[in-house]
Amino acid sequence: MAFSRIRKLDPPSRGIFRKAAVMLCSLLTSVLLLHCLTDRCSTSSPVKATSGRLLEDLRSLRTKRLAYEWTAGSELMGYGAARRSSRVLADERAGHLLEEAFILPPPDLVASRKVSPRFAGKVSPLGEGSKKLPQALIIGVKKGGTRALLEFLRVHPDIRAVGAEPHFFDRNYENGLEWYRELMPKTLEGQITMEKTPSYFVTREAPARISAMSRDTKLIVVVRDPVTRAISDYTQTLSKKPDIPTFESLTFKNRTTGLIDTSWSAIQIGIYAKHLDNWLQYFPMEQILFVSGERLISDPAGELGRVQDFLGLKRIITDKHFYFNQTKGFPCLKKAEGSSKPHCLGKTKGRTHPNIDPEVVQRLRDFYRPFNMKFYQMTGRFFGWDD
Repeated sequence: MAFSRIRKLDPPSRGIFRKAAVMLCSLLTSVLLLHCLTDRCSTSSPVKATSGRLLEDLRSLRTKRLAYEWTAGSELMGYGAARRSSRVLADERAGHLLEEAFILPPPDLVASRKVSPRFAGKVSPLGEGSKKLPQALIIGVKKGGTRALLEFLRVHPDIRAVGAEPHFFDRNYENGLEWYRELMPKTLEGQITMEKTPSYFVTREAPARISAMSRDTKLIVVVRDPVTRAISDYTQTLSKKPDIPTFESLTFKNRTTGLIDTSWSAIQIGIYAKHLDNWLQYFPMEQILFVSGERLISDPAGELGRVQDFLGLKRIITDKHFYFNQTKGFPCLKKAEGSSKPHCLGKTKGRTHPNIDPEVVQRLRDFYRPFNMKFYQMTGRFFGWDD
């Protein structure tokens, strides 16, 4: 009986052996298949080598950051920073990593002409330039027409400018040049970086600080009839602080004697000859261009031609870029930078001046006359403020 019981267990034992044999065959097949796949993968080394060469070629261009930065109002409208991102190119087997590969705008976006024309034929797929310290500065004067000049200049494809006033050389100098550089837009070879801060012209430390940055910096000063400029300055302050004293009371230290209060900034800024003396200690006259605020209104193309010549640029901005806005009383751009629409300066420009006592205006003209005459002699240009 014992023997018969053992015989009855034989069939299950054979089944187990069969299953083990099948599993072993499957395992061997898997190992063989894995070996074959590994062998085949090893034949793809030319691809790996090509990928490695591509990475090395990109590195050799010393391009640390290749993010194609398109910002509204300058390089790209509509695409914007929301589409700005980074990709990672990696060779996992070699452990190589190249970060922040570039993204180009989609072809349909370029075809739709939403890309600023200033980049036509200038942007290479390997980057959009670098940030540089400005080679030219609009240093003054307040209420002279500096904003209009900057907006007009930005139409030129070879000028890249900061929109806001950095106030580096008067208020933020302690932040250092690298901080200042980071505020600048990126430029390609041949393009000029610019910024405008009108208070530089009357800041005593500004000439030495700018000279320390670069003695070759080109300086542009927009000047205007100092009496009209003072009234415009007062009008701007009045719009912010309606409770300030009258223009007449601020003009004089003593109304009876007619002594002008030169400590009031609105008066002090207009003594152009005094401020220019300070700048000429650090820069030769040929590095300073004086733009007439009056002619910037009556003949914008003519004044812009002088500025383009001064900067060593081709005269691209001409009469065809302007039209005169009768309501505002000054010229506007037919097409602003990066746009196909007309553009005028904002509501804060062209404010209506308050009525000033004619006697006060005449006293101011008499006060400024000798300073104006000296300024004409220094610059070699007659601005006609005393006619």
